[in-house]
Formats: sequence, structure tokens, C-alpha cells
Amino acid sequence: MAKAKSILKVVLPLLLGVGLVWYSLSKISIPTLVQYFKDADYTWIVLGVCLGVLSHMSRAYRWLFMVEPLGFKPKFGNSLMAVYSAYLINFTIPRAGEVARATILKNYEEIPFDKGFGTIVAERIADTIMLLSIIAVAFFLEFEFIFKFFEERFNSTSLLFGGSLLLLGALVLFLFIKKGKSKFALKVKAFIVGLLEGALSIFKMKKKWAFIGHTLFIWVMYVLMFYVTTFALPELENITLAAILIGFILSSFSIAATNGGIGSFPEAVVIAFSLFGMAEDPSRAFGWIVWSTQTLVIIVIGGLSLLYLPIYNRKKTRL
Repeated sequence: MAKAKSILKVVLPLLLGVGLVWYSLSKISIPTLVQYFKDADYTWIVLGVCLGVLSHMSRAYRWLFMVEPLGFKPKFGNSLMAVYSAYLINFTIPRAGEVARATILKNYEEIPFDKGFGTIVAERIADTIMLLSIIAVAFFLEFEFIFKFFEERFNSTSLLFGGSLLLLGALVLFLFIKKGKSKFALKVKAFIVGLLEGALSIFKMKKKWAFIGHTLFIWVMYVLMFYVTTFALPELENITLAAILIGFILSSFSIAATNGGIGSFPEAVVIAFSLFGMAEDPSRAFGWIVWSTQTLVIIVIGGLSLLYLPIYNRKKTRL
């Protein structure tokens, strides 16, 4: 049973990704998509790629602050190559990258697996908080648009009823988690407790402000990477900040849905941009351009990292 469950965790995201690739390419002809790639302004695409690389470099450097209190001083090169290797491995088996990253650091930096993996999980907590913050900012900045969006589709009575139902559901869920003893309730409770403990532990770090600064920088680079790439397609020149934020949020969630966002990333962009009246073809093409260029960089640098790690560390040992 456990083996079947593990297989499903690997196979289902892959099948979903393949299905979404087929769906996406059924909605836009390959010649049309290729033409968008040919006509795109690659100055902005390259700039977006550079911003993505900067975010990954910052992520690798930020991790050094987390292991320093544990008594380790790993090399930045190993941390950076471990990050890119992890991203590459996530394209094959979802969430296996974090395990691989901790294993790489154990092999080349002699950091115990449990401690290395623990710091990587803590990193994810910080990133989750940042994503939730971006969602909150988007909601605050575009509250009027979101309200009008629902108001146009539902009458005030439906909205009031839906809002009341949502609040009641949230209250029931809160009480269920707080009082519940089921496996699901305990898992959710453990996740929330872990999230809070992880957030609070950041402020106990010796270099907490450097860590927070890098965390902000990483996510600003992510958003800017997404934003500047829109300039590559003239059809998206009038895109709004709301569309950018919603598109970024949905595409971020899409990466967890399939292996590295394959198939799901472009469709998440289409869903977001269509809310703001953007045409489907350029939206879908933009999603494919962002996903494919960022993925290409991960494949190249991640592959080179896996090959160069033993060479890099052999040279360091000889010195």
C-alpha cells in the first residue's frame, strides 16, 4: 500500500503535466506559438532570466545564515550548485529536490542530513510566508477589482450569504483543528505550529536581518522576473499590476501541481490574465516563454552543477 502511494505521488503529477501540455497545445497551434517565440524581444527575456539567476544565488547565500548557528561554514559554491541540482531533480520526482539538496550538502560539506534538511524546511516556511504576504498585498491593492469581479457575477445577497458561509466554515475548521484528534486535524495543526515556530526562529538568528533582506530580495526578483518578461510581447504592453500579481501567484502554485510547473504554468497564466480581459494566445505564449526559458536555465546550470560538484570539491581538497 505504501509503495503504491509513493508511485502515485510520482506518476499522478507527471500524468497531469502531460495532460496539461496536450491541452495547452490544443488551444494554440504550434506554428502560432513558435511565431510568438520568434517575434519576442529577447532583451527582456534575458533580463528576466538574469533576475531569476540572481534570486537563486540569493537563496543559496541566504542558506549560509541558517547553518552558521549550527557550527558549519559551507562554501557558497556548494550551496549554489545544491540549489540548482535540487530544482533540476524536482522536474523528475516532485519534492525530491529538497532531499537531494540535503544529501549533497551532507556529502560535500559534512552537514548531517537531518540538520541540513531541517534548515531547508525552515527556508520553505519563510518562502510560504512571503507568498502569503504577496497574496495579501494583491488583495489589499486590488480589493475594489476583486469585489467588482464577484459583484458582477453574483448579486449582493449571494455575496453576503457566501461571505457568511465562508466565515462559518473558517470558524468550524478552526474549532475542528483546535479540538480535533483525527490524523488530518493533527497534520494541519502541526503544519500551522511549524509555520509559526519557523517564522519566530528567524528572529532568533544571529544574522536575522540579513536573512530577512535576502528573503525579500528573492521574492522581489521573482516578481520582477515575471513582470519584465511581459515587455517581450507587445500584445501585453497594457497589462495591469493586478494581472501581474494574480498571474504570478497562480503560476507559483502551478509549480507545485506538476513537475516544475510543466503544462500547468502556462495555463495558470491564461486563467489569471483572462480575468483582466487579456487575449488567450499572447497570454499562453507568455506563459510558455517564461516557463521554458527559466526551465532551460535550470536544466543547463543544474546539470552542470551535478557534473561539477565532485570536481569542485576534489580541487578544494587538494588545496
